[in-house]
Amino acid sequence: MTPRTLMTSNTPLHQPRAPHTAVPPPHPAPFSLVDEIARHCAQEAEPETVHVEVHLPGVVDHPRLRAAFGRALARHPRALLRQAPMRWWHRRYLWEPAGTPDLAPVSFAGPDPGALRRARDRALAECPPPDAGPPVRLEVIEQATGTGTGSVLLLTAHHTALDAPSCLRLLATTAELYGGAANSPAPPPVRAPKPATRRTRRNSAAPVSTALRRPARIAAARDNTAPGNGDGNGMLLTELPVPARPPRAPGAARPAHTVNDQLLVAAFLMATRWNRLHRTRAAPVVLTMPVDDRPRGTEMPLGNGTRLVPVRFGPADLRDAAQTAASGTPDPAAVTRLLRRTAARTHALKAAPGRPLGLAGAVLTTPVLPVGVRAAVTRRARAAAAPWTSTALLSNIGRVPYPFDFGEAGRATGVWFSAPARMPRGLSLATVSTDGRIQLTLRWSRALLDDAAGATLCALFEESLAATSWSGA
Repeated sequence: MTPRTLMTSNTPLHQPRAPHTAVPPPHPAPFSLVDEIARHCAQEAEPETVHVEVHLPGVVDHPRLRAAFGRALARHPRALLRQAPMRWWHRRYLWEPAGTPDLAPVSFAGPDPGALRRARDRALAECPPPDAGPPVRLEVIEQATGTGTGSVLLLTAHHTALDAPSCLRLLATTAELYGGAANSPAPPPVRAPKPATRRTRRNSAAPVSTALRRPARIAAARDNTAPGNGDGNGMLLTELPVPARPPRAPGAARPAHTVNDQLLVAAFLMATRWNRLHRTRAAPVVLTMPVDDRPRGTEMPLGNGTRLVPVRFGPADLRDAAQTAASGTPDPAAVTRLLRRTAARTHALKAAPGRPLGLAGAVLTTPVLPVGVRAAVTRRARAAAAPWTSTALLSNIGRVPYPFDFGEAGRATGVWFSAPARMPRGLSLATVSTDGRIQLTLRWSRALLDDAAGATLCALFEESLAATSWSGA
């Protein structure tokens, strides 16, 4: 049985102040477009946190890790910053270098059985304050493993400042400084070409136009009588096998589809099947997909470096999903058609240039009006656009590019991360893969789903992903 961990939020964290002696250099930088939108739409009830955890087979040395993380912050100044004081009439929010941490960024917990659960609670419930550098905190938790005592490095970042790939880069630098071994990103593996067989006809999928139809919402399912329901986020972590793919045909410029395409199709099937079970009217499913073109080496620019693109599933896809649902078992032909169309869409979306949050985001962040006025306009625009918000967010980093070698503490045995899941979308799926396994984190707004519903939804995703696996026929 696949191990799963179910978490919910709300435990406050108060860290002691660290000495602040150095004067940071006066080089403030304005918020990026993504940073400003996140700052405008921040909500205390559902914090915009990024949660990353790296599991190690051994125990880390506390002073050595604290020193390594401090040096990693110094090596990546974009992670050692704070929001400069501002007033509503200012034209821009500004990041300023913190020089040295305002708050002690690293804390340690012994082998308490509930320590990891409480740390995950904090990752969902409480952002590191953006006006005190750095906007990240690292909690190190010792836990029993099958072979002894291991460590979990749990990093929480304020999403206004950093995204998940930036957090992984920061931890990779920490591993390099701690263990002394290079943690350079590994190149992607080269897949062997398919043996000589007849080539399938290429099928180009027509663009899906759903702009005038509201995307499907995940049907709400929660116990309104349970204490705490509707507050914060819930989260479930699990491991799944990487679904098989057909070998690349000889001479093909790209594979028939990627694991990312399989994840998208699985999320689409999960959403349609869930809504069918809850007797919700069928509607186009739109999945938000982050696209990140940054390098993964030490030169990687930290911050929020992804652009969000919508992957739309229209009438033809809904017919294939209905056919699969009606039969009770996945229809291989329908799933193949879904994968083919999805691969064509994602290939076009990744190749096309675009703004991080589209034209609307660029207009809302133009520094013509004061930030206080822009914030009010942005929040109203977000509320007005809520019915057209995507069905869910699927953030797939793919293969973890770093070994996360922490010397005598060992190399990472598992990596998970989660993205915010605020309403009105209320659902995010985050995946990475290591050693032939997919580490999946399902995170949901508890105003949308309760814990039991979240677990059921995760089981539907697992079944749907298995349905996309190539059988070898």
